[in-house]
Amino acid sequence: MIKIIVSGLHSSLQDLGRFGHRDCGVPVSGAMDLRSAANANALVGNDPNATVLEFMASGPVLEFNEAAVIGISGAMFSPKIDGKNIGMNTSVGIKEGSTLSFGSPSKGLRAYLAIKGGFSASIMLGSSSYYKGVTEEGRLRKNDTLYIDQSGDKPSETSRTVVKTVLRFDSNEIEVFKGPEFDLLPRSIQNKLKNASFTIDAQSNRMAYWLEHSEDISAKDIITAPVQPGTVQITPVGKVIVLMRDAQTTGGYARIFQLSKSAIDLLAQKRAGEKVSFKMIDPLFHTHT
Repeated sequence: MIKIIVSGLHSSLQDLGRFGHRDCGVPVSGAMDLRSAANANALVGNDPNATVLEFMASGPVLEFNEAAVIGISGAMFSPKIDGKNIGMNTSVGIKEGSTLSFGSPSKGLRAYLAIKGGFSASIMLGSSSYYKGVTEEGRLRKNDTLYIDQSGDKPSETSRTVVKTVLRFDSNEIEVFKGPEFDLLPRSIQNKLKNASFTIDAQSNRMAYWLEHSEDISAKDIITAPVQPGTVQITPVGKVIVLMRDAQTTGGYARIFQLSKSAIDLLAQKRAGEKVSFKMIDPLFHTHT
């Protein structure tokens, strides 16, 4: 059993997502940075879809009441076991009675804690990912208890590592494909969108990132149409919105861009106040996911 002493900011359990229910209005959800979540699972030999703990900005404090093997990947936190520094992007054994803490990240925003065997969590509509209304809770809270999935092997320390991902956080270019309504925009607005610098707004969250700018851009509403994580919308008053993992399934704003999978992961690691720009790519020649 693992007890949450401090919940951290917006901590939740996530896997790779909830698929096949968008026709009922159910978001995909899942880890905001899928690559980092999969890396964390790889550290401890889990299936990539095993449930992980996602946290951001201010990490949780966890009390382990049983021994475990853990792996942490994503934003560069400074994890500690009983006050002693441990590494990220490597597997680490933790003893019964020990406390794991994280502090704040020096780079990036979100990180993922995987535990050998995975966290035990209720499966709702094919996924353990927290989303209030589908799952009972939307986030973890102080004094909650977590359990290790006991269906797998008993914990034994491993020595796995993964390639550090901190360098990809340095890029401020967000790769995008043309959206369905992009070619309907005036050429002047197309050029502004391709060349503008955007600032991430503080209200950005798991549902959407809001991008501030000083450009004179706008687009007419459209008939309600499908959207998905990574869809970039522009409103009639010029608001630019990037839909993220908990996004709705339909929308009435013009869909100007679609982020690549790796671009969603990158944007999920950007903090409020950071600047980003769009880099248009050709889907026929795009090889990164």
